[in-house]
Amino acid sequence: MARRRRKTSKSRGLGAAGTLLLVLLLVLGVAGAGAWLVFTPFGPRHETFVELAPGSSAVRIGSQLESAGVVRSRYAFYLVRWLQRGTLQAGEYRFDHPASVDKVYARIVRGDVYTVAVTVPEGANIFDIGTRLQQAGLGTRQEFLEEQARQTGLVADLDPKAKSLEGYLFPDTYRFARKATMAHITAAMVRQFRLAAAQLNLKENVHAVVTMASLVERETAVDAERPLVASVFQNRLAQKMPLMTDPSVIYGLELQGDWHGVIHQSDLKRNTPYNTYLHAGLPPGPIANPGMRSLRAAMSPARTDYLYFVAAGANPQGRSLFSSTLQEHARAVAGYRNALKKAGGR
Repeated sequence: MARRRRKTSKSRGLGAAGTLLLVLLLVLGVAGAGAWLVFTPFGPRHETFVELAPGSSAVRIGSQLESAGVVRSRYAFYLVRWLQRGTLQAGEYRFDHPASVDKVYARIVRGDVYTVAVTVPEGANIFDIGTRLQQAGLGTRQEFLEEQARQTGLVADLDPKAKSLEGYLFPDTYRFARKATMAHITAAMVRQFRLAAAQLNLKENVHAVVTMASLVERETAVDAERPLVASVFQNRLAQKMPLMTDPSVIYGLELQGDWHGVIHQSDLKRNTPYNTYLHAGLPPGPIANPGMRSLRAAMSPARTDYLYFVAAGANPQGRSLFSSTLQEHARAVAGYRNALKKAGGR
């Protein structure tokens, strides 16, 4: 009877080593595949948007990213999530070039959501703002005009007479989500106005102050002149003189859809509520959206005896000319016309 051959310690050692080597190769293979999935750039080469709803789980987000072609595998996203942790931010994300999963994940943790920038310059009115929003692709000009007229309740405590949000849409650069509603947009601008008003301690006579500030804003862009322009308007009001300010007349024409870019002598005779040649006192409301400096000037006009000025915007010398009497004003106007001729104007 033959004896069973016993395995030597050497053969057992070789078997264990082979198993260990196989496991090691398997681990390396899995790690390599994982690293390839995580670190190899992948994704769209054209603009692709992915909107992550608030409260979305990592599983749902990974699935959305894979379906949109932003990541090669949702499991790679789960792996990065497991390794790095972090809070995933909701919002709309824009992807337009291949990127590794770890970089995609980092963007979502940072909350690097896609927004559209819109700048509202000082002195812009509701028509200007509507045009800028339309150009930015956030809706139509008409939609904005209709929405801001509906949202007067946002400023009812400040200006119960307000028939629109004109004057209360604070000049600033805003960043809105691509799908932001007009209600959200108008509320954001009013919120900025309230912050500015709080900083200035503007609590009383808000309607009159903002209306005056809007006139100042449209008459001069020179900071040092704002309190002087405000003083002219204040002095004329005190003497019950009509303000005779062209920007207000123009605004009345804009409201009627009759403004065509050039003011004519006949326009000064058009009987609109904003014609400050025909009607004494302030116009019915703001004609634009003033910035901080014009609001401050309207709250604290300079103390002068000026009753007239030639606006800086009309003067080739780039400064306003202030006068206390009609005779002085006539000389200032003559000087302005002479400078205009020298500058090549009419």
